[in-house]
Amino acid sequence: MKIDWAALASVFGVSLVVTVALVGVFTLGIVALSKLSAPADGTTPAASGGTAALARTGAYAAFAACVAAVSYGIYLIVA
Repeated sequence: MKIDWAALASVFGVSLVVTVALVGVFTLGIVALSKLSAPADGTTPAASGGTAALARTGAYAAFAACVAAVSYGIYLIVA
């Protein structure tokens, strides 16, 4: 049995980069949603008006990108 170490390293490298990128995009979505929540002291939220809509849109786009990446990965495994 011969192991192709270059191919194994390539798969490991791509998997690592994609995983870190996916976690980063998901984190950006969580941060964007956290901008919408009201602080505990009762003051107005940091995001209001157009900024709130932009934060919500960015969060949904980040989550959609995560769903697309995971769906594509499942497609690659099944196909």
